[in-house]
Amino acid sequence: MEVLQLVVYGIVTGSIVALGAIGVSLVFSILRFAHFAHGDVMTVGAYGALAGVSLLGVSPMVAIPFAIVFAVAVSLLAEVLLYRPLRSSHPVILLISSFGVALILRSAVQLVAGPAPRVFKSGIQIPYRFGEIVIRPDHFWIVGGTILIIVALHLFLSRSKFGKAMRAMSDNMDLARISGIPAYRMILITWVIAAALAAVAGVFLGMDTRLHPVMGWRLLLPIFAAAIV
Repeated sequence: MEVLQLVVYGIVTGSIVALGAIGVSLVFSILRFAHFAHGDVMTVGAYGALAGVSLLGVSPMVAIPFAIVFAVAVSLLAEVLLYRPLRSSHPVILLISSFGVALILRSAVQLVAGPAPRVFKSGIQIPYRFGEIVIRPDHFWIVGGTILIIVALHLFLSRSKFGKAMRAMSDNMDLARISGIPAYRMILITWVIAAALAAVAGVFLGMDTRLHPVMGWRLLLPIFAAAIV
């Protein structure tokens, strides 16, 4: 039974990592550089949701729009101020720049929210028991939400006009531009989707554990490992 309980925990953690890895894969496939600030975008999203929970008294799931707004805002700001001017440079330059963005975001979170760990809500959740297996209600939200998001993203990429344009950009950006696809608009849409995925992953991570300024950074290595696999 201990093995089954560990499998449950692994599925929950794997769901969070999967959302982060999909965002990293989208950025790399279209922009052709490894975005090392992705983990800290997750952190910004999680703290954005915490702001919504604190201001409105809602659950973390309801506060996810706050997380997405915060994460998308910092991602687009980094794109406009830093990544876009450096896009013609070597990909290594962009990679190193993303390290700088990660440090800036992490320090900003520490300055605003402080270095101490935080939680969305205090108290003890009453878990569901299936024999010897214990599952928290949040775990159902995390796994179910991840499945819904992945299915929705698959339908978006395979059925929608913008999704097909993003796939064309991933295959050959120059040919996509010649074909009339608005490249920069697709880049912005990529950032929005990747940031939204990172925000949701950050909220799910905060629901499963706690919030702290390095929460996304600590998960970055498993995210990149999952993206590579």
